[in-house]
Amino acid sequence: MIHVLIVDDHAVVRQGIRFLLEQQPDIVVVGEGNNGTQAIKLAADLLPDVILLDLLMPEMDGMTAVREIKRITPATQIIVLTSYYEDDQIFGVIKSGALSYLLKDTTPHELVAAVQAAARGESVLHPMVAARVLREIKQQSQSLLNELTPRELEVLMRIARGRSNHEIALDLSIGEQTVKTHVSNILSKLHLADRTQAAIYALQQKLVPLKEALDDEKG
Repeated sequence: MIHVLIVDDHAVVRQGIRFLLEQQPDIVVVGEGNNGTQAIKLAADLLPDVILLDLLMPEMDGMTAVREIKRITPATQIIVLTSYYEDDQIFGVIKSGALSYLLKDTTPHELVAAVQAAARGESVLHPMVAARVLREIKQQSQSLLNELTPRELEVLMRIARGRSNHEIALDLSIGEQTVKTHVSNILSKLHLADRTQAAIYALQQKLVPLKEALDDEKG
C-alpha cells in the first residue's frame, strides 16, 4: 500500500483528493494538514510514502517545508500540487527535494498515476513546469560558463576534444602544471567531478561540435 499525506489549506481540495485516492486499491490516505508547519509534524509522525503538498500555504513557504520534510524523512517522496506554474519557487522547490510538480488542472487519472510513480521514485512534471525547469537549467549552465576565464575556456574546449594535459600544454604553450591548475579550476567552477563530465558539459554547451570532437579523438 502507498501511504499518502495530503497538505493543502483548502479543505474542499483535501477532501476531493482524498476521495479520489481512496478509490484506488493500492493507496491509503494516512493524514491531512493545512499548512507547512503541520506538514512537517505529520511527516515526522506518519512517515508517509508520498506527500501531496500545496506550494502556497500560510505559516511556511513550500520550499522550506520541502527541505525540512526531506531532512526528517528522506524516503518520503513529495509531489507539489499547485495552481501556479510561473512561480519563482519552482526550481528552488525541486532543488530542495520535491520529486514531482503538478498543477491543479491535472486530471484525476494523471494525479493517481503521479502518486503511484512517486512511490516508485519516478518524477512527473507538468509540461509547462518542465519547460520552465529546462530554461532555468540552461540559464544556470550559461551563468557557470561565464565564470570561466578565457584560458580556462580554451582548456575546456581541448578537454572536449580528448586532448591530454601534455597535449593541451603544447597547444597553448604553457606548463603542464598550469594546465592541471586550469583543469582543477574548471571542475570546481562547473561543479563537475572529472574530465569526462567536463567534456560532456562542453559538448552539451556546444563549445565544440560533436563531430569535431569525435574526429579529434580518432586523430
